[in-house]
Amino acid sequence: MTDDASVAGEPDTQALDDLLDDIFRAQERVTQAEIYRRAVAAELPPDLLARIDALPEGEYAVDEASDLLGGSIG
Repeated sequence: MTDDASVAGEPDTQALDDLLDDIFRAQERVTQAEIYRRAVAAELPPDLLARIDALPEGEYAVDEASDLLGGSIG
């Protein structure tokens, strides 16, 4: 058995959690466009970029973004 979530068929949320921590460090709400821009700059995997791109336009708090994207912070 392994602790690697991606091997078990679950997405690895560490990269997403790290990105959201960084983005929301000094801001309460961030737009979908800014989250996507920062994700591209951070070279997140295509599956995570696709999930971020699929978010409706608007502003999100860290818990909202994490819930919608499948992260584990909030």
